[in-house]
Amino acid sequence: MPSIFSHAVVPVAASLGLGKVISRRLLVLSAFCTILPDFDTLAFKFGIPYSSQWGHRGFAHSITFAVCVAIVAMCFSRQLKSKVWMVGLMVFLATVSHPLLDMCTNGGLGVALYWPYSNERVFFDFRPIAVSPIGISRFFTERGFAVMKSEFLWVWLPSIIMLFTLRGMRRK
Repeated sequence: MPSIFSHAVVPVAASLGLGKVISRRLLVLSAFCTILPDFDTLAFKFGIPYSSQWGHRGFAHSITFAVCVAIVAMCFSRQLKSKVWMVGLMVFLATVSHPLLDMCTNGGLGVALYWPYSNERVFFDFRPIAVSPIGISRFFTERGFAVMKSEFLWVWLPSIIMLFTLRGMRRK
């Protein structure tokens, strides 16, 4: 998986690119939703195996999960000071960006993207992102630095390009 820093870059870049269309509250929620699927690592504490549909990269890394999170978030559009459709769109895209980025990593078992229709774990054919170590202490190592380099190239740089592309489109 990419680090939590890189997961949040996607909605932050989109928000900055789109401008005042997205409220700060919605931006914060969207950034949180990019890491929400990894709360499934709590399954390890309960003895649930990684390969289980309830384990890490299981149901919480599915399109169905992202849709459900978006629907719940839409109920709070007034509190988020945003239009219902914008809340749904941003939260869905932020949440689903997590498993899509995980599918680009070079480690793990893949993600159950199509759960509940299939428990198969999938990756993209192109997997350039170095898998991030789990735990803060392991992150500040030579391997952690290599992960940040690959994330900069494959997540941060495209997000920065998206930001400036959206800003340019907004000005026209």
